[in-house]
Amino acid sequence: MAQTRGRPIARCWRAHVYDPIAEAGLAGRVILFTLDDSPQISETLSGRLRRAQAALRNLPRAIFLVWSAARGWTIAWLAVLILQGILPVATVYLTRLLVNSLLAVVRAQGDRSASGLLVKTAVAMGLVLLLAELLRSASSWLREAQAERVRDHISDLIHRKSASLDMVFYESPEFYDHLHRARAEASHRPIALIENLGTLLQNGLTVTALLAVLIPFGIWLPAALLIATLPALYVVLRYALRQHEWRQGATKDERRAWYYDWLLTASEPAAELRLFGLQSHFRRHYQNLRRTLRGNRLTLVKEQSKAEFIASFWGLMVTGGALAWMGWKAAAGAVTLGDLALFYQAFQQGLGLSRSLLDHAGQFYQNTLFLSNLFEFLAMESTVVTPPNAIAAPLSLKDGIRFRDLSFRYPGRDGWALRNCNLSVPAGQIATIVGPNGAGKSTLMKLLCRFYDPQEGAVEMDGLDIRTMRIDELRERVAVLFQDPVQYSATVAENIRWGDPGREADHAEVIAAAEAAGAERIIAKLPRGYDSLLGTWFDEGAELSGGEWQRLALARAFLRASPIVIFDEPTSAMDPWAESEWLSRFRKLLEGRTALVITHRFTTAMFADTIHVMDGGEIVESGTHTELLAKGGLYAKGWTTQTADAAGKVTSE
Repeated sequence: MAQTRGRPIARCWRAHVYDPIAEAGLAGRVILFTLDDSPQISETLSGRLRRAQAALRNLPRAIFLVWSAARGWTIAWLAVLILQGILPVATVYLTRLLVNSLLAVVRAQGDRSASGLLVKTAVAMGLVLLLAELLRSASSWLREAQAERVRDHISDLIHRKSASLDMVFYESPEFYDHLHRARAEASHRPIALIENLGTLLQNGLTVTALLAVLIPFGIWLPAALLIATLPALYVVLRYALRQHEWRQGATKDERRAWYYDWLLTASEPAAELRLFGLQSHFRRHYQNLRRTLRGNRLTLVKEQSKAEFIASFWGLMVTGGALAWMGWKAAAGAVTLGDLALFYQAFQQGLGLSRSLLDHAGQFYQNTLFLSNLFEFLAMESTVVTPPNAIAAPLSLKDGIRFRDLSFRYPGRDGWALRNCNLSVPAGQIATIVGPNGAGKSTLMKLLCRFYDPQEGAVEMDGLDIRTMRIDELRERVAVLFQDPVQYSATVAENIRWGDPGREADHAEVIAAAEAAGAERIIAKLPRGYDSLLGTWFDEGAELSGGEWQRLALARAFLRASPIVIFDEPTSAMDPWAESEWLSRFRKLLEGRTALVITHRFTTAMFADTIHVMDGGEIVESGTHTELLAKGGLYAKGWTTQTADAAGKVTSE
C-alpha cells in the first residue's frame, strides 16, 4: 500500500483547506488527520508566521458568516459604533469650552453673554453624555440580537457538516478533537471577532481624532502616545498566539475531562458506577486532569501578567513625562487652563483607548486563530458521495441484492472485516446471516446502506453498483432496525413516524406499523397511548424496557415503505415468549419485501428462505435450516450448542 508521511493512506482522510491556509504557503498540500497525531504542519517559527497570516486571512470569512446570519442588525450596529467613536472627541472639545467659559464668567463678574455661553456649553455637554448613554444601551441590545442569530447560524453549519460526513470520521479521535474545538469555540468566537473589530473601529476613530487634538501642543506628543503602547502591543500578540497553541495542545485532555464529567453525571453509566464503586476512580481522574489543565493555564496567565506589568510601567513613565512637560508650560503661561484640561483629557483618554485598542487587537488576533478550527472542520469533505450523473435507485427490486467479491477493512484497523465475500439475496426473499462475533455480519449492512465504500468488489441492486446511485434515494429504499436503536425522547407516535420523515404518515399508518411490530400492547398500557412522552430528558415521560424500545424501533422500520428491510439482531432484547409471538407473524409482515436478517439466534434464523453462515469475513455455508443441519458444518455445531444450552437452562430451572 502506498505510504503518506510514513502512514498508510487508509488511515487518514483528506481535509481540503480553505483559501486562507493555501495563501499562507500551504497551497497544493493536504493536511493529514491520522488516528494518533495532530495535523502534520511544521511548528517552526516560519510555520507559526504563516499560520498567523492564515489566521488573519480568516477575517473575511468571519465577516461573511456574521453578515449572512444578521445583515440588518450588523448595519445598525456599525452605525452606532461610528457615532460612539466620534462622541468622545466632542466631549473633549466641550470640556475645553466649558472650562474657558467658566473662567470667562469669573472674570466678567456677571456678564450675561458669558453666562449664556456657559449655560449653552453645559447643556450641549449634557446632551452629548445622554446620547452616549443611549448609544451604549442600543449597542448592547444590537450586539446581543446579532450574537444570537450568529450562534444559531454557526450551530446549523456545524450540524449540517457533522450530519453529512462519512461514518469513517466517527472512527477517529482526531475527528472528535476537531469537532470539540469547533463546537467549544465556534459558538462565540465569530461574534467575539466582530465585536473586537467593532471596538477596534470605534476606538481607532477616537484615538485618531485625539492624536489630531494633541498635535498643536507638540508633534512629539502623539508619537509619545504611540511609543507608550508598543510594548503592550508585543505582549498581546505574543500571548494571543501562546494561548491558541496551548488550547490546541490541550484538546485531548479537555475532551477526556468532558468524558469523565459525563460518566459522573449521566444516567446511562449511573447504575454500573454505583455497583462497582467507580465514582471515586473517575472523580480522581477528572480532578487530576483539571489540575494539570488549570496549572498549565495559570502558569501561562502568570507569565502574561508579568509581561503586561512591564509594558504598563513603560507606558506610565512616558505618560508621566508628557504630563510634567505640559504642567511646566501651564506654569509658564504658555497654555490656558482650558488647554491644559483638554490636553489632560485627550492624553489620558488616548492612552486608555490605546490600551483598550491593543487588548482588543490581541483578542481579535486570538479569535482569528481559533476561527481556523471552525473553518478547518467545515472544510472536511466526505468521500462517500453521490457521483456526477448519478442514476436513480430502483423503487422496487426485480433481481435482488448482490455482494460481489467484497473486501473491506475499517480505517485504522489492520485486519479485513470482509475478504472476497460473495452473497446473493433474490428479490422478495428473506435471508438470514449467522456467525460468530466479528465475522462481518453487520459490516454487510453498513455497506448496503453505503455508510462506507468497499476497497474491493461491489454491492449491487438489480445488477447496478450502488455507488452509481444518489445516496439519499438509495437510503430511502432501505429500512433498518439497528442492533442498538435510538431511544428518541419524544412521543410514541413521533418515535414511529420518524421512520419515514420525508412524508407525514397518518395515524392509521402509525397504528398499522405498531401492530406489525407487536407494539400495540405496550402502547395500550401507556397513560396517553400514542401521545405518551417517552424518556425523562425533558419531562416525566414513560420509561420502557430494552425489548419494548426494540418493538418501537421495529415499528419505525415497518412504517417506511421500502423494498429492502434489514434487521440487525431483531429479537436480541425480546424474551422467548415475545420472540415466538413475533416470529409467528414474521413472514407475513415481510411479504413483497427483500429482507436481510442478522442474528445470533438460530431460532430466528430458521424462519428464513435461505441461511448464510459467515466466518472470517466471508460466507462459508448457505442453505435452508434442514440442509445446513444435514451438512454437519458450522451451522449444525452452533445449533447443537444453542439447543443444548437452552435445554440445560430449562432443566436447571
